[in-house]
Amino acid sequence: MARRPVALVAAIVLILEAFGIAFVNLILGKVADNQNMSLAGLDPSAISTGSWVAGGVFGVYLLLCAFFPLRAGLTDHAPGRFGRILLITCAVVHAVLGALTLGLVGWPAFVAMVVVLGLIVLTLVAYDRDRPERAAPEGSPAPV
Repeated sequence: MARRPVALVAAIVLILEAFGIAFVNLILGKVADNQNMSLAGLDPSAISTGSWVAGGVFGVYLLLCAFFPLRAGLTDHAPGRFGRILLITCAVVHAVLGALTLGLVGWPAFVAMVVVLGLIVLTLVAYDRDRPERAAPEGSPAPV
């Protein structure tokens, strides 16, 4: 099975997505700051700072999510409990964002989110820790 290349591709895509999200939020913060945009009387600098912080936090989250498939692809070992939980949350985030982008942005963005979701899920399934990889001892029933 080609689980190592899938994990490496998933890691690369998540790294690119992290930098893309951070860059987009940086641009949105600059636009909000330059236009003096306000939301319900909120200070424009607060909006731009919030956009920068949100982009940084989400970028770091995606980089952390990318670390576990990268390590799995390089060492061919399954992610631990924390890594699997983090990848599951990342998959859920991509599923929700995919549903939102279909309505707000369109089909190309939806397809991109579903491809990333598929890579994450395929990495999780390929490195399933509970899958029996050795033969069952004599006298015991075969695993189902």
